[in-house]
Amino acid sequence: MIANIPEVKLGIIAVSRSCFPMSLSERRRKALVDAYKGDIYESKVIVENELDARKAVDDVVSAGVNALVVFLGNFGPETPETLIADFFDGPLMYVAAAEDGDLHDGRGDAYCGLLNCSYNLGLRKRKAYIPENPVGDAADLAVEISGFVPVARAILGLKDLKVIAFGPRPDDFLACNAPIKALYDLGVAVEENSELDLLVAYNKHAGDPRIPGKVKEMEDELGKDNPYKGILPRLAQYELTLLDWADGHRGTRKYVAFANKCWPAFQTEFKFVPCYVNSRLASRGIPVSCEVDIYGALSEYIGECVSMGPVTLLDINNTVPKKMYEASIKDKFDARLGEVFMGFHCGNTASCLLRNPHMGYQLIMKRDLEPELKEPDITRGTIEGDIKAGEITFFRLQSTADTALKAYVAEGEVLDVPTESFGSIGIFRIPEMERFYRHVLIHKRFPHHGAVAFGHHGKSLYEVFKYLGIADVSHNQSKAERYPDENPFSR
Repeated sequence: MIANIPEVKLGIIAVSRSCFPMSLSERRRKALVDAYKGDIYESKVIVENELDARKAVDDVVSAGVNALVVFLGNFGPETPETLIADFFDGPLMYVAAAEDGDLHDGRGDAYCGLLNCSYNLGLRKRKAYIPENPVGDAADLAVEISGFVPVARAILGLKDLKVIAFGPRPDDFLACNAPIKALYDLGVAVEENSELDLLVAYNKHAGDPRIPGKVKEMEDELGKDNPYKGILPRLAQYELTLLDWADGHRGTRKYVAFANKCWPAFQTEFKFVPCYVNSRLASRGIPVSCEVDIYGALSEYIGECVSMGPVTLLDINNTVPKKMYEASIKDKFDARLGEVFMGFHCGNTASCLLRNPHMGYQLIMKRDLEPELKEPDITRGTIEGDIKAGEITFFRLQSTADTALKAYVAEGEVLDVPTESFGSIGIFRIPEMERFYRHVLIHKRFPHHGAVAFGHHGKSLYEVFKYLGIADVSHNQSKAERYPDENPFSR
């Protein structure tokens, strides 16, 4: 999946205010580079003035740096150090050195200097990542730089991303419909096509000589007991169609994500459901959101950049029956009934994230599209199974009707409990979910689709949204915290 997300190439520039010893910044920069366990290009240019800032940025750019750490080894020069943000076209992080002993000739006052640096960044209206603990010794700041990497990767990815959509959205499905102007504000490119364009491209791939090889890949993944192997040539043809479309339509962009129509006319005209193909592309770092959910695809892509693993898009779908809770969850997990719910989609989750992944058919669509058939035909093509237990992060970036961006992030887990249901599905637990559901998801009018990253990535996702300038970023609050709209008399 690495091919569809950027590789972060870090660099570091140290700055020094002329009335402080330059040797402080040099020595402390070297100690920080030595403490950092990853690859980082160390510019030897110390920035004291504006010309130094230009020279230092030219140095790191010539070395292939695309994400930059600006290090205040002492107080730092306010204008030159923030001019770096003008000259460097990529994500920036600002950190400052803690004192390390001599408080006479060896005192750097970077704790003070970072305040002025932040003020000047604000004057210049420049974005920068300043971590929660931006002042520290070499070991401290090495940890903070590690935390910058996934944030930088997401920012770089968005900068070169094209979301390719095939619509229109399903009828009476306004929940996934949001203005795309905010995407252009983020620098994300959008290419909107019709479902007919996709059908024409699919038909042109009939008889493609690559189809048998792609079918073999699918057979190896699904195993010999797949009851619906007859659908695989159609799915292989479709997968090749999407991959070729991505290659032919990137334009000037490096990375792609899809937001595709998937029902109801899709089944009658393409003769399958696309879920399994969507799951396969997601496993390769190319998200394909359901139901032309453009902001869902965007969210998935951010999650893949941050987590470096497959992400899925699920409906925040249904409650857990009380009988199931009593029998399988209560007293076995630290989870109240109100904190658990089922996340579901028809069958779009990468097979590596599922227990007992198997090909199935879309039960809900079969009821509507081919109820007379005993065996499904055009509704075949899902990948189904319970989602593996473990830590997750539920999140979404969304535009409002008036094109303001908002987001939420909530960490939780998938419980090791059989769902007794169908599709790609799991029983999720998010602390205080019932309050988060009411006072964030409902109150702030988020749609029912949420992106799921596997692992706890809330810190990085929150910082990505902050870096993008999103003022409204919600999270699931603890029992001790009250939401602004929460009735104080209801608790």
